[in-house]
Amino acid sequence: MKKRIISILLILILAMSALTACTKENNSADKSDEIVEKDNKELEEKTEIEYGIEILEDSVKFVDGRDKEVSISKNPERAVVLFNSYLEVWINSGGKVVGRLEETEEKEIIEAKDAEIVGKQGAINLEKIIALEPDLVILNSNQKSQMELVPILEENGIEIIALNYFVKEDYFRMVRLFTALNNREDLYEEYAIKIREEIEEIIEKAPEDKGYKVLLMVASPKKITVRSSGSYVGEMLKDLHTINISDEISTSSEQIDFSMEKILEEDPDFIFVQTTGSDKEKVLERLKKDVEDNPAWASLKAVKEDRYIFLPKELYMYKANQRYGEAYEGLAKILYPDIFK
Repeated sequence: MKKRIISILLILILAMSALTACTKENNSADKSDEIVEKDNKELEEKTEIEYGIEILEDSVKFVDGRDKEVSISKNPERAVVLFNSYLEVWINSGGKVVGRLEETEEKEIIEAKDAEIVGKQGAINLEKIIALEPDLVILNSNQKSQMELVPILEENGIEIIALNYFVKEDYFRMVRLFTALNNREDLYEEYAIKIREEIEEIIEKAPEDKGYKVLLMVASPKKITVRSSGSYVGEMLKDLHTINISDEISTSSEQIDFSMEKILEEDPDFIFVQTTGSDKEKVLERLKKDVEDNPAWASLKAVKEDRYIFLPKELYMYKANQRYGEAYEGLAKILYPDIFK
C-alpha cells in the first residue's frame, strides 16, 4: 500500500512538472508573439507617418500645401496635373494622366504626350478640366490662379492635391505621396531612396574647408534678382558647403532685390545664373544693361577667374526630379573639379 502511495505521488509530481514546463513554454511563446506584434506595429506606424503621410488600405492622408488635412483615394485612374514638374513626378510614380498643361521645349514629358492639354501657366481652361471627368487634380498651391480653381473643382466632386515644391525634401515627400497613392513601393525605392543616397554620397565627398562664397542670380527679360540658400539651387549650393552672400539679407525661397554694392563688397568666388523666360536674347540684354555694363562688374573675382556661370535650365530652373543626383554632381564638378572629375 505504501509503495502504491509513493508511486501515485511520483506520478503527480511528474505531471505537475510537465504542466509547469508547458505553462512556461506557453508564456514564453506569448511574450514572443507580443514582441513580434509590437515590432510589426511600430514598423507600420513608422511607415504611416513618413513625411507626415498616413498610408491606409484604400486612401492616403496628409496635410497639403494649404495646411489642410486631406484624404485622397488610392489608385486614381483619371488625373489632371497642372504643374509640369509635378507631372513628371506623377508619371514616374506610376500615375495615370488624362490632362496636363502645355509644356516647354526644354521640359518635354514624352510619357504624357497623349494627355489632353487644358491650358498653360496663368491661362488654365477650367471647362476642359471638368469635361475630362477627372477623379483627381494635382496643382501648385503656390500659384494663386490655380488655387482659385479649387472650390469649383471640389463642388464637382473632384479630389484635390495642392502642393508646394521648393527644395529637395518637398520632392521626396511628393514621391512618397504619389507612389503610395499608386501602390508602387518599387518606384519609391527607385525615385526617392536611391536618389537620396546619390545626393548624400556627393555631399559627403565635397570638401568642407574651402569656404567658397557664391552669388546666385535669377535673370529674366524684366529684371535681375538673387536667391538665398532657401531656394531650390541655393539649397544645393549650401549642401555643397558654400556660403551664399544673400543669406545675410534673407534665407527664404523668395526673390531678393539685386544689389551691386553688396556684391562688390562680398566679392564672391563663384557667380551662378539661372535664366527664366523663353526669349534668351532679352534675358542677355537685361543682364548686360543691369549688370555687365557696370564698370565694377569686371573687377569681381568670379568674373576675372571665369567663374561667372550660366546654369542649364533643364536641371536648375526646372526641377531636376529624378535627375537630382545629376544636378548636385554638376555643381560639385564646377566647385571642386579636382575631386569630381
